[in-house]
Amino acid sequence: MTYFDALETRSSDERQAAQLGQLNDILRRLSSHEGSCLPDVGTVADMSGLATLPVLRKSELSGWQKDTPPFGGMLVGDIQHVFQSPGPIYEPGGVSHDWWRFGRYLHALGIGADDIVQNCFGYHLTPAGMMFENGARAVGAKVLPAGTGQTELQVQAAAAIATTAYAGTPDYLKVILEKADELGVPLKFDKAAVSGGALFPQLRSYYEDRGITCRQCYATADLGHVAYETPAMEGMVIDEGVIVEIVTPGTGDPLPVGEVGEVVVTSLNPDYPLVRFATGDMSAMMPGQSPCGRTNMRIKGWMGRADQTTKIKGMFVRPEQVAALVAKHPEVTRARVVATRNGDQDAMTVRIEGEEAAQDAYAASIVDVLKLKATVEVVAAGSLPTDGVLIEDQRNYDA
Repeated sequence: MTYFDALETRSSDERQAAQLGQLNDILRRLSSHEGSCLPDVGTVADMSGLATLPVLRKSELSGWQKDTPPFGGMLVGDIQHVFQSPGPIYEPGGVSHDWWRFGRYLHALGIGADDIVQNCFGYHLTPAGMMFENGARAVGAKVLPAGTGQTELQVQAAAAIATTAYAGTPDYLKVILEKADELGVPLKFDKAAVSGGALFPQLRSYYEDRGITCRQCYATADLGHVAYETPAMEGMVIDEGVIVEIVTPGTGDPLPVGEVGEVVVTSLNPDYPLVRFATGDMSAMMPGQSPCGRTNMRIKGWMGRADQTTKIKGMFVRPEQVAALVAKHPEVTRARVVATRNGDQDAMTVRIEGEEAAQDAYAASIVDVLKLKATVEVVAAGSLPTDGVLIEDQRNYDA
């Protein structure tokens, strides 16, 4: 087995030392960046110090960009493109070697100099098309910049130039293949690099039955590539250019390996570093090392959204409020808000891992923090699920 570079198999100590140096260099640059909207947080002595730094949320980034366009006073280096994502939020982009770090993902899929990649990600305003093209160039592959839509033309082009690899959302390749079948046109796809949507097991099996190896990666417009599937097919290996934390939703508090929480990513891209950027996505760290030989940590993949904000009795209840409720009582280890219906009215129960004798104190804190009265259920420590859910909506309006 060959690897994209030696970084993929370095020891944990080597990786942490190198990434700590990169992180502190970024923090020093941020502190001296004129006009920066970010706080001067100094440097950190070790990786545990990362958890002491503030979390950056997309709403803050959007607000800063409105005040100081286009990038809100963020540290931005050598870039050649400006992209727009819904919000709108603007992202810088570069054309240097593997700027978004997709090369190692495509290499792990087996894409290389002998391949022509039909890139069906969009090139208009949003960065996905350029992200995958930049990664394809990093592994020496040729690219057909197909973009989205015009399926019959996609089939004709794929057949004419014998494209071997697809890049795009998980479901669109199936649309192309079915159109090719309808037209009686044989295609030569044998690899598929997918992202931007759910890859359901039956869809992966459909591709496998047609001789196409399909693997997915996790990426965002702001951060670039974050994690990717390897031939081992056990979770997603974290990219070497980022630091990933799993935290309690609504906070910056790291969770133990195996517990589901919000994905917070620090990008070590010197041209556009983002420190503790909250993605709003849920996942969990996996224990151990991938059988493929890559030594970085793994995440389980996308496991839902962290923003569980729910309107109950006309009031919004947010994950950060539940976290603040837990923080008010040192003996409380976890809490979970459950929204139900009692006849035609909303009802709220708060389950708390705490002390039975403190039930009245918990009820008072709920009113203080959540601004609503609730039924309090004190449960044993460790009895609430570790699934990252802080607010569970069980209401059924169709019943």
